[in-house]
Amino acid sequence: MPDSNLHPDVPLIDIGANLGHESFEHDLDSVIFRARTCGIVHMLVTGTSLSSTERALTIATAHPEFLSLTAGYHPHEAQACTPENFARISTLARLDNVRAVGETGLDFNRDFSPRPIQEEVFQQHLQLASEINKPVFLHQRDAHAHFFPILRKFRDNLTAGGVVHCFTGQKHELYDYLDLDMYIGVTGWACDERRGRQLLELLNDIPSNRLLLETDAPYLLPRTLRPRPKSRRNEPAYLTEVLRVVALTTGRSASELAHQTTENARRLFGLTSLLTISDSPVQSSSVQES
Repeated sequence: MPDSNLHPDVPLIDIGANLGHESFEHDLDSVIFRARTCGIVHMLVTGTSLSSTERALTIATAHPEFLSLTAGYHPHEAQACTPENFARISTLARLDNVRAVGETGLDFNRDFSPRPIQEEVFQQHLQLASEINKPVFLHQRDAHAHFFPILRKFRDNLTAGGVVHCFTGQKHELYDYLDLDMYIGVTGWACDERRGRQLLELLNDIPSNRLLLETDAPYLLPRTLRPRPKSRRNEPAYLTEVLRVVALTTGRSASELAHQTTENARRLFGLTSLLTISDSPVQSSSVQES
């Protein structure tokens, strides 16, 4: 396993990991163990359809002290969000260990579901989050001109707020979301010298009290990991590499950044009762902060 090059002296929270993905079927327990030994004390398992949300629930229920989940339909899956399926999502979203509604939003990059259906399903999720007073876990790709007006329309009723997950947009998009007092999720995209340059330039524009860290595992393996993993699969243990790159780019200490993003995640997802700042990783790493 690659060295993380640092170990924060406060715990980390991965706000988005697709642990129900088939690539984790053979070694999920080991993945969870590695995450814990790297200082991660909690993870949200992302629900992207009815079946993946139910799988996320099974996984989170087996590790109640360490995992919670989101419930929703990713825009890629919006076409499958029948009234019956959404009714089931609505029921699941009310469970105590479901911490957010989503992943939901718009994706006009691949258009796996027709755009009008994406917009309808997105609004259904925002309405649900308003009704049950839970935050939203949001996805937006190449759709800001449609996504933002919809989000703005619902924002006053989204009293629990939300996060724009895996932000990769432009400066005006970032400021639109910040104007709505949304949190911003940063992934290993920031570790990609090919695609992540724009994000790196915007990191200092994200207020410290609105920044969250995530892996989006098994996707977006940080390209800055050394030595490079033999597998291209990302996993939550590599969140420390995202932390390292963000800290280096913003000129902040990794410990300070870890502390702030952990507190942000606790606040947004209502994790305060589950975790305390004195939580410690299963075992300490010998590597030093760079």
